[in-house]
Amino acid sequence: MNFDMPVHADNPPPVDKDWWRGAVIYQIYPRSFQDSNGDGVGDLAGIINRLGYVASLGVDAIWISPFFPSPMLDFGYDVTNYRDVDPMFGTLADFDALVRRAHELKIRVIIDLVLSHTSDTHRWFRESRSSRDNPKSNWYVWADAKPDGTPPNNWLSIFGGSAWEWDGERMQYYLHNFLTSQPDLNFHEPEVQDELLEVARFWLDRGVDGFRFDTINFYFCDKELRDNPALAPERRDFSTAPEVNPYNWQEHLYDKSRPEMIGFLRRMRALMDQYPAVAAVGEVGDAQRGMEIMGEYTRGDDRMQMCYAFEFLSTEVPTGSRVAQVLDRFAEVAADGWSCWAFSNHDVERHVTRWGLNDAQLRLYLALLMSLRGSVCLYQGEELGLAEAYVAFEDLQDPYGKRFWPKFRGRDGCRTPMVWITDNLGGGFSDAKPWLPIPMDHLSHSVSAQEHDALSVLAFYRRMIAFRKQHPVLAKGGFEMRSANADCLAFERALGGKRMFCAFNFSNTDQTLPPPPGDWRIAQAAGFAGHMEQSGVYLPAYQALFAEYEENSH
Repeated sequence: MNFDMPVHADNPPPVDKDWWRGAVIYQIYPRSFQDSNGDGVGDLAGIINRLGYVASLGVDAIWISPFFPSPMLDFGYDVTNYRDVDPMFGTLADFDALVRRAHELKIRVIIDLVLSHTSDTHRWFRESRSSRDNPKSNWYVWADAKPDGTPPNNWLSIFGGSAWEWDGERMQYYLHNFLTSQPDLNFHEPEVQDELLEVARFWLDRGVDGFRFDTINFYFCDKELRDNPALAPERRDFSTAPEVNPYNWQEHLYDKSRPEMIGFLRRMRALMDQYPAVAAVGEVGDAQRGMEIMGEYTRGDDRMQMCYAFEFLSTEVPTGSRVAQVLDRFAEVAADGWSCWAFSNHDVERHVTRWGLNDAQLRLYLALLMSLRGSVCLYQGEELGLAEAYVAFEDLQDPYGKRFWPKFRGRDGCRTPMVWITDNLGGGFSDAKPWLPIPMDHLSHSVSAQEHDALSVLAFYRRMIAFRKQHPVLAKGGFEMRSANADCLAFERALGGKRMFCAFNFSNTDQTLPPPPGDWRIAQAAGFAGHMEQSGVYLPAYQALFAEYEENSH
């Protein structure tokens, strides 16, 4: 398979500060994308080798999960050096080559910055814990024990247990919202903010086109360290933490999502605006206020361009009613903001399995995703229709899964290696034993198995991405809900005198909707069987319809 495309290095794309608005972004989990050196772990050179394939999908950008030096206790989300590449993934020269190649292929590069916490082996933390009066003593969140020796308050870690860990060297507790080996930085300290802005500048100077900010609403905690109140059982939501985790029993008013964050967002945006066309997407982890926070963080032109929450990353199947509820809520609390919608990523069970989708439903949901107002994130392998892999406990790598096994099996099932070819147990990912096992049922869904099949899921993803690009109204247009119930959803998009009517049947029976007023023309989108007459819009089971209307032609 040769996915290389013509290179026009002397003809760079024009500067477009709004390239991110409506963009389709492809997430690459580097450990599992392509191994180039035979150690069973993916790397940057492997990504370079597969960029032709990524370009063939038609996406606008890639988002690369962390590749910084790390002890890998949370697989790169525990950083020891923000300005380098872990030898496991290659070198800074490899990264520079990746950016060059991506730009030659007209693909923008977004990197994952983990700023809320570091590894406990980071030199900053080693210095901070050494005494209470060293220059970095205030760079992390430290607090004295209560008189009885217990933690300063009732805050809980997303990975289980108290969010506080005792440090015998400094004789204080430090805050960790995740693993005990991931101490939280203190954003109330101006020097911390200054240093992290310089980290962002380092990568901007290397040519990146933007950032994905991990756990963006976790940067600040309450200065007074007040206890979180209990959350009423009927308000518990399991979208950001599994049901077995008591983290869901608190209303997280004080350990995250603090108002001081807006000031830092403005500083980061001011830095990004010094570069021609840079954009960022923030991950908002808050089960009760996720949409409101998205609105706060993306409102106006002095904060983040995009954010995403977990409404469509949850186990709740997005029926027509559910999708309408989410979109209506977003319009209510974040009308001036911009979302980046996704159905799968590296932290959640793949949506084919999570929602129990058959092939027709998978295609229908992609058509929906490509029609929503906002930008879109696709996760590697979803374009192959990959289901969640079963990973036995003895093969498990994820500390989250080990903590809550077997009620929660962790995140390894969505992180197994990409499958490129069928006739190889390594799936073309590696010649060595891969860091996570590749399930046999994934091999039959490989790129090589689908590449020349016009009816494959891969071909359908390419067609729908192209359809979105061919119709800017879907990428950048306004949005108006037309009708919604459990079985069906219909809305209109509008831009510059052009309108697109989008209708979806989520049920296994034929449905009829009232037609929109006007003389509409069916837009052929990847072969859907929906059709429109004066008497109604007819949608067979799991089918969609797209119709166009151009105001100046009537």
